[in-house]
Amino acid sequence: MAKLSPSILSADFANLARDVKVITDAGADWIHVDVMDGHFVPNISIGVPVVTSLRKATEGFLDVHLMITDPDKYVPAFIKAGADLVNFHVEVDCDIEAVLKEIKAAGKKTGLTIKPNTPPEAVFPYLPLLDMVLVMSVEPGFGGQSFMPNSIPKIKVLKEKITELGLNCEIEIDGGINLKNAPEVIEAGCDILVAGSSVFNAPDVPAAVKAFKAL
Repeated sequence: MAKLSPSILSADFANLARDVKVITDAGADWIHVDVMDGHFVPNISIGVPVVTSLRKATEGFLDVHLMITDPDKYVPAFIKAGADLVNFHVEVDCDIEAVLKEIKAAGKKTGLTIKPNTPPEAVFPYLPLLDMVLVMSVEPGFGGQSFMPNSIPKIKVLKEKITELGLNCEIEIDGGINLKNAPEVIEAGCDILVAGSSVFNAPDVPAAVKAFKAL
């Protein structure tokens, strides 16, 4: 069964603790936290203080996605804030292997993300250090975009390589995921679904979570 990691980017930030409790009580597996710096992506969202506050408000698994230019500078702060998984982009200009090892050394899970125009092979050198690969199925930066079907072949390529290497690395997808396209990405080999608008903007949020989990 695929995990569900609703993105708080679509939650009500004035009532974030409440919204996170609603999804976790309904059965959401993880809580996806989108961190944007206005530089790596054309939007600014949240930072370390929100993760710190979330950690105090929930025992849920914090799946922190750093869409930032300098993850090497900020990873220690997000670890200290309470992130359970720290995930950043393979497209950044830093010592990716060193940052992944730093996350591992802190006892946290590691993730790398690829943008829509980045081939899945870009993460192959790092797979032995990864707990998760995130495939973006929209251009990162804003919620509510439409799903890009060309992400599905990437999932298949990654799943084949992970299986070939005998690794315990999950595949996550983020961007335009809804109840209609979720079965297709799961069939392709996806393990974790990030859903924002289709969960938090649903008429009945707990029912939306349960519908995803039923897949």
